[in-house]
Amino acid sequence: MKQFEGASVLVTGGSRGIGREIVRTFAERGAARIAIGYMRSDSAAEETAAELRTLGAEPVLVRGNVASPRVAEQVAELGPLTALVHNAATGVIRPAIETEDKHFDWTMSANARALIALARAAAPNMPSGSSIVAVSSLGSVRVLENYVLVGASKAALEAIVRYLAVELAPRGIRANVVSAGLVDTEALDHFPNREQMLGSALERTPAGRMVTPRDVADAVCFLCSPEAEMVRGHTLVVDGGYSLLA
Repeated sequence: MKQFEGASVLVTGGSRGIGREIVRTFAERGAARIAIGYMRSDSAAEETAAELRTLGAEPVLVRGNVASPRVAEQVAELGPLTALVHNAATGVIRPAIETEDKHFDWTMSANARALIALARAAAPNMPSGSSIVAVSSLGSVRVLENYVLVGASKAALEAIVRYLAVELAPRGIRANVVSAGLVDTEALDHFPNREQMLGSALERTPAGRMVTPRDVADAVCFLCSPEAEMVRGHTLVVDGGYSLLA
């Protein structure tokens, strides 16, 4: 029997990058139905859905702003979820004094507030033993160039997970975080110093290689598995040792 045989899963930001690897990994491990949350690209979502079908999973497309009431309604209509993974992220990459209030509101809404909305929609139907996992980053606790808004939203996200871990424990629902190191996906295209970031990360990482989307997906699946039953409100860092160095 596969690890997630018959499971129903939602992954926001699931049509590309790390999210796509997460949905693929769930499918490979037996998930029966996987909801793919995405914002704009129908073609990317359809490609991911087609791949899931070949792996034996039934895809469901959930399109829209992850923080919107419309998406929350779609999530509530999915029925009982074995795992809810909030991987979707956005944000304005600028120095603090060059940002505007609307940039802060947009970033915080999608990256942090959305998780509360998703939990409100999904938790009442999630069975005991199910799991919520949020994907965060090192910018939640360290200062990264031009990352002030995303970093602040990720810090808020991790705090929300701790509260959910306590509040949902009586329902048998776990909540945890995977904090991923730098991963070479198209999300890095928004950073003006992309190449310098990649070169520096590779040189600094004790493991001697970059973190891959599969590394992150494996960590997410672990936290959603019965083996992580007593892991609650934890932030699991997957960065090859990058953050250990002074």
